[in-house]
Amino acid sequence: MEKKYWVPAIERVDKILNIIAYHPAEYRLIDFSNELAINKSSLFSLLNTLEVLGWVKKEKDDTYSLGMKLGILSASYFRQFDLINTFSLEALTSIEKVDETYQLSILDGKEIVYLAKKEGSSPVRVATDPGMKFLAHATAMGKVQLSQYTYEQLKGLYPDETLEQKTKYTVKSVDELWQQILKIQKDGFIKEYQEAVEDFCCIAAPIINHENRIIAAVSVTILSTNWEDKQEVAHEEIINLANRISLKAGFLAPVNS
Repeated sequence: MEKKYWVPAIERVDKILNIIAYHPAEYRLIDFSNELAINKSSLFSLLNTLEVLGWVKKEKDDTYSLGMKLGILSASYFRQFDLINTFSLEALTSIEKVDETYQLSILDGKEIVYLAKKEGSSPVRVATDPGMKFLAHATAMGKVQLSQYTYEQLKGLYPDETLEQKTKYTVKSVDELWQQILKIQKDGFIKEYQEAVEDFCCIAAPIINHENRIIAAVSVTILSTNWEDKQEVAHEEIINLANRISLKAGFLAPVNS
């Protein structure tokens, strides 16, 4: 990012607020000073101003939490957040890096609903459009969104052990699906090999909101003939795309101390 007109004081405030967001009621003035290498007199002025403005709250033990003003501003932001428009804008950057088809979906019971699609220059078209539905267990985006469930919840959703097949590669049982979900919960993404449609492979990652809840998923679809050449860079880019949208949905990414 261009720092020609950078304001260091605002950068310091950003660091302070990020620390408080992840460590509420844990840091005192001296702790901020040690963590950020900022002298105590400067920190006192910053924290006092933030407290007066309502951005932070000083607790009885002299630690700090986020203030009510940030809650009000956050609520206003989330009222205006547009998931589809955000995807449409962010996917353009991803297409520049991996010239393939990107899609956005939400979970509706045992199906996903496609919300938006951005296509690359490939003459082979992915036959899905906004509003269409598809079996969640047979898609990368569906599995990513099912990963928010426990095993008991998954069994309740799929009372029959055998799952409907879309291709010869589709996951066949709830227990097999659960093993894939465990891997998603560990890795944060999934690669799907021709389970929805033969000759097409997908990589998907979740969109997470300010409540740390999966609200949607994004995927990139690649022809199996191009899979080996593109899967590594596509994997990196779908994670980046999901992270960019999640941040705009209010997800707090871990801060590196």
